[in-house]
Amino acid sequence: MRLQKYCSERGICSRRKAEEYIKKGWIKVNGEVVTELGTKVENKDKVELDPRAEAEQKEYLYVLLNKPVGYVTNLPQKGEKEAKELLPKDIRDKVHAVGRLDKDSEGLLLFTNDGVAANRLSSPLYQHEKEYEVTVDRHISNEAIKQYAAGITILGIKTKPVEVKRIGGMTYRFILREGKNRQIRRMLNSLGYNVVKLKRVRIAEYRLESLPIGKYLVLPSLTGGRARGPYPPAP
Repeated sequence: MRLQKYCSERGICSRRKAEEYIKKGWIKVNGEVVTELGTKVENKDKVELDPRAEAEQKEYLYVLLNKPVGYVTNLPQKGEKEAKELLPKDIRDKVHAVGRLDKDSEGLLLFTNDGVAANRLSSPLYQHEKEYEVTVDRHISNEAIKQYAAGITILGIKTKPVEVKRIGGMTYRFILREGKNRQIRRMLNSLGYNVVKLKRVRIAEYRLESLPIGKYLVLPSLTGGRARGPYPPAP
């Protein structure tokens, strides 16, 4: 196994950071400094980070943003607004979005510079739940709800089971364990429904709760502690 993959899978650091640290000579394998990116390691090998890398690893940021409609998650085209612009410059220059949220959707978006945490939250291997509140143009039939629970085919791929429950009126709760591009919209369109409003309210155990639209919250970690905020959008 390549050293950078080993570091990522063992939670030592992200693959990207491992490549950076290897180039800097900040990783040792069995007591020897490694500088070759293609270095292979085995489970029995001892992998250590240089103290400088360990110190850098501790400087992690975790930010929850209530993204408004009209902002893209990343790679904005000319004239488009990126969600990260709502964060102050000293934060947005350090973090990246975990996963994505469509331009036409609103709600919870997580940013971090912790590659390991980002990978664990976004990788389909972990099957973390994502919860959405979705308003549609007409009531979803019980038969359609059963079809979503069994998995339906969109773009030639069958989805994993999706839990759908009516909240009230034309609004429903959708719980997914995967995140295909525009999945909910495509699922609804495939059975003749249209999305009026789509809001993500939860990623794994991280909830939007009462965080106002456009504001952000800084977490001390992804394992608890006292959060700071909410803060208004950056000027």
